[in-house]
Amino acid sequence: MNHIDCDLLIVGGGINGAAIARDAAGRGLRVLLCEKDDLAQHTSSASSKLIHGGLRYLEHYEFGLVRKALAEREVLLRSAPHIMRPLRFVMPHDRDGGQRPAWLIRAGLFLYDRLARREILPGSQAVDLRAHPAGAALQPHYTRGFVYSDGWVDDARLVVLNAVDARERGATILTRTRCLAPQRHAAHWSATLVQGDARLQVRARCLVNAAGPWASRFLDGLPDLPARGALRLIKGSHILVPRLFEHEQAYIFQHPDGRIVFALPYEGAFTLIGTTDVDYTGDLDRVAIGAEEVAYLCQLANRYFVRAVTPGDVVWSYAGVRPLVQDGSGDAAAVTRDFRLETDTDGARLLSVFGGKITTSRKLAEGAVDWIAPALGKRVPAWTAGACLPGGDLHGLGPDKRGVLEFGTWEATQAVKYPWVPPALLRRWVRAYGTRIDVLLARRNAVADLGDEVAPGLYAAEVAYLVENEWACSAADILWRRSKLGLHVAPGCAGELDAWLEARRVGARMELD
Repeated sequence: MNHIDCDLLIVGGGINGAAIARDAAGRGLRVLLCEKDDLAQHTSSASSKLIHGGLRYLEHYEFGLVRKALAEREVLLRSAPHIMRPLRFVMPHDRDGGQRPAWLIRAGLFLYDRLARREILPGSQAVDLRAHPAGAALQPHYTRGFVYSDGWVDDARLVVLNAVDARERGATILTRTRCLAPQRHAAHWSATLVQGDARLQVRARCLVNAAGPWASRFLDGLPDLPARGALRLIKGSHILVPRLFEHEQAYIFQHPDGRIVFALPYEGAFTLIGTTDVDYTGDLDRVAIGAEEVAYLCQLANRYFVRAVTPGDVVWSYAGVRPLVQDGSGDAAAVTRDFRLETDTDGARLLSVFGGKITTSRKLAEGAVDWIAPALGKRVPAWTAGACLPGGDLHGLGPDKRGVLEFGTWEATQAVKYPWVPPALLRRWVRAYGTRIDVLLARRNAVADLGDEVAPGLYAAEVAYLVENEWACSAADILWRRSKLGLHVAPGCAGELDAWLEARRVGARMELD
């Protein structure tokens, strides 16, 4: 059995675990992260794909959370303009749906614009939907509305890029690896990591529980720990239907039942609608949308849009469980989305992450490592607020607002640099890999150099890049988390891609033999 010593053992490869690994590795800590499945396989790839302050949290008086999230929007947008972008949201005023008076909504948006410094994103405004482009898709009785700014993110790629940056700063990232039998000692933890038939014995000075929905269960398996606050597990589900509008703005609807639901332009041909909030007690490895949730989201969409949708129109759906901090709220939608870091120094150090959201993940990680690093003798200042994620360093501009505003300009230069790449393929690549497209296309000068077209629009060169650089092992990893090609290829392509990957692995083993 192999052995490894590290400063920090992180259990969980969602956004919080990956962000902590990145921050800690950048401060000189020896980091090992293990994830029992793929990176972002669960909650972190099942979000609404938004970088947002959380406008609705103002109604619950969570001003601190909103301020923190609003400040983080622009930090994140600057760090990775290839996988994030500003997005304008249209909120129709629903006079008959019990919505707040227009003057009160305007006051809330005024506060939303000013709770944190804003340089990239434009402010809010009232609009006449009879003249605004977004009004054409709505039922004609919606004549008045408001427009404000937040951001869109490819959530699964955000996790992967945090992990890539962590590895490039010295961290070890192990996917498909379970952490078994952690044992606490006076100055260190010991644990066995299992990956297939291989076993690795780890000795770590600090253990980070970033297991997301499994966080409480993970603690239950640790001996002699005091009772902890409970998590409230809330399932959020989304549906995808053929696009309901032609423009690139999003909608936010405040439904008469109090739910906030978004309708977002998605992958060119679709509209993403969600999310629900349902308490969840089922199998965390088999989370799926229910028929009643599908019906609810379709009915909600039909209240607002001219084009009617039915459950039969749903081309894809997904669901994830949010591990929220139990705060006594009766309504699932009202449970706080803020995070809590619980620390334990009764022996070797332990930090557990409860709650949180994608928008505040960098800040969560910074706070976690602010506690961990000094405790382990590393007094290195926080650094991630001023750093780009892999692929985000456009033109060497660094993480300033030009990186966001000039992404389109940079994208145009890539068409000149790589004229032989089909335009649709190049567009997908620059938005997935940013400046790392140069690594993907190194020493390639024609489509023929990309190798087999394993699936429509997916070439062997990209598959190899994802396997070698981004921990991709299966068709699901590639078609649904590293990309959304699963929406655009025939269902049988997944099986063909898995067979191709297995043949490649067998060939590699034969070469070694």
